[in-house]
Amino acid sequence: MARVVLPTQLASRIAARDAVEAPGATAGEVLRRLERDHPPLAGYVLDERGRLRPHVHVFLGSGRVDLAAPVAPADELTVVTAISGGSGGGLATDAGAVELLVGTRKGLCVVRGERGGPFEVAGRAFAGDVVEYARRDPRTGRVFASVTNPFFGPRVHFTDGDPLGEWRVAEGLAFPEDAGAAVDRVWAVEPGAEPGRLWAGVAPAALFTSRDDGETWELVRPLWEVPSRPKWEGGAGGLCLHSICPWPGEPGKLAVGISAAGVWRTEDGGESWQWGVEGLVPRYVPEEARGTTTSFCVHKLRRAPLRPERVWMQFHGGVYRSDDAGATWRSIAEGLPSDFGFPLAADPRDPDRAWVIPLVADVDRVTPEGRVRVYETRDGGASWQPRGEGLPQRDAYLTVLRQAFEHDGRDPLGLYFGAESGDLFASADAGSTWTVAAERLPAILSVTVG
Repeated sequence: MARVVLPTQLASRIAARDAVEAPGATAGEVLRRLERDHPPLAGYVLDERGRLRPHVHVFLGSGRVDLAAPVAPADELTVVTAISGGSGGGLATDAGAVELLVGTRKGLCVVRGERGGPFEVAGRAFAGDVVEYARRDPRTGRVFASVTNPFFGPRVHFTDGDPLGEWRVAEGLAFPEDAGAAVDRVWAVEPGAEPGRLWAGVAPAALFTSRDDGETWELVRPLWEVPSRPKWEGGAGGLCLHSICPWPGEPGKLAVGISAAGVWRTEDGGESWQWGVEGLVPRYVPEEARGTTTSFCVHKLRRAPLRPERVWMQFHGGVYRSDDAGATWRSIAEGLPSDFGFPLAADPRDPDRAWVIPLVADVDRVTPEGRVRVYETRDGGASWQPRGEGLPQRDAYLTVLRQAFEHDGRDPLGLYFGAESGDLFASADAGSTWTVAAERLPAILSVTVG
């Protein structure tokens, strides 16, 4: 019998505190027998085809192995879930295939290919509907899609299989009757830091949570009922909660970004909330009113997984960094052609490294000088370098939205972003060089790595 060491979120499903045992001559046989002996684990490590989930790795001793690796009775297998940065993919060191989930104004486009190689559009789901956001939970492989039908409103759908296959509708992602509100749009779905927990941000700005892997949801009332809420105002995209930053390994800690009501933080799982806007300068508000305004228009938040007290922000006129979990902020925009923009990506392995895609300004939301460039910092924002090789550098006035820039977590890091023009770009070397992954898609609202 081989010993199998499971990550905490899987061990808790079968009340296992240590390794469990299963027979088998190969790693695949051991894992398949493990699932048969412990049904709550079925589908979490191996998919329905019997293959490893894309964000699950297996080690034999200190070496990573595939399912065909021979296993002796005294061997120990360790199942490792990938580290996730923000809503990015898992850490891996191989080239391998990439699946991009691209939310557009006319459906979910599934784009597949090889890192550094050609991509193709594998198909489209929810044709004709707006798909604001889609992402795969790396812990379970379940895919979520925020879908808004022009007649019947928003829903969150999920599937445990191919995103081009059958979907189910989640329950409860709606305001209770006494809230006096209706969900207009679901901006984000984010896995939490404990088994089964997910978070969802919606408009009007509110947070929902699920404790059963996204099948049912409930409103986080303490944030909905904060005393300052009646004073909150929305940005051009409405009053929305779009960024959700769990704290790795600390289920009670969470930071969220709201346009335009600033950063809100909790350390007790959402029972109480603190406002984090010190250091932010809302230049769009008259100077004499800045001391009392609640209008802090956050465009995007990302947490640095290996230094979770560090949070990056793209603001409405500003790029900022916090080193105290979002309580206070310092400007790091010097060296950028513009401090206005929407998207931001953070390196899951290097807390000093991040990328932004500047736009001209709030009145001209296109890439400066008609050149598409991604700006990278490797020193915490002290300096920025443009990365544009392979990107359009002439007459390219693109707009990249807040959810449309993502990494794949691999080494070297892959970066992917899409524009409202329908162009999708990919880099397999952390942004040094870029290729076109797809063209002429519907206007792109979000990009994540499946």
